[in-house]
Amino acid sequence: MKLIIDCQYFTPVILHQISTDFTHIVFDAYDRYQKVSFRNRAVVLGGNGEIMLSVPLIDGREQRRPMKDVRIANNADWQSQHFKTLKSCYNRSPWFQFFEHELLALYEKKFEWLMDWNLACWEWSVKKTGGTFTTEITESYQEEYDPAEWLDLRNRIRVQTLNQDFPNPVKYNQVFEDRHGFVPNCSVLDLIFCEGKNARSLLMKAQKQL
Repeated sequence: MKLIIDCQYFTPVILHQISTDFTHIVFDAYDRYQKVSFRNRAVVLGGNGEIMLSVPLIDGREQRRPMKDVRIANNADWQSQHFKTLKSCYNRSPWFQFFEHELLALYEKKFEWLMDWNLACWEWSVKKTGGTFTTEITESYQEEYDPAEWLDLRNRIRVQTLNQDFPNPVKYNQVFEDRHGFVPNCSVLDLIFCEGKNARSLLMKAQKQL
């Protein structure tokens, strides 16, 4: 089977968990942008709880154009701000300093298109979690895919209902777990900084237990 998904900004852990069952992943470039989604948002954890990182967009969040046509508003210094937030949240984690310079290099690159940025984030995180996939980008929009051949997760990994829709998250030790308890389905960055090279085995184990 193949997996098709909307293209997200440092996607929640659940997508990396599910992807361990696949060798080929397709990103829908023609799926329309939706506000309040992970297309331009990522959830990380700080000392006071969850923090939503949001990529600013030209024409704002109300647009309904295809993902391939959504542009980043680079007049704001959002990349520097996001990296500083990540460093503040995870400097105490076991693996942040190990990955810090590579991640900084990613955040110093300028991207015009949201999809290009999200794909760069996906590739970075896959390398750190040990994934081995071939990837593809759609060349047109297709409303439905044959469920015998495809798992269609477009618009199913949603901000509002993430933990209800995916109630069996990967469990691991988080930086501020002593303050807030375990917070499920954060950005994959949370898993990478907390577990490093152990992330892959945790993802595979969690998926096999579903």
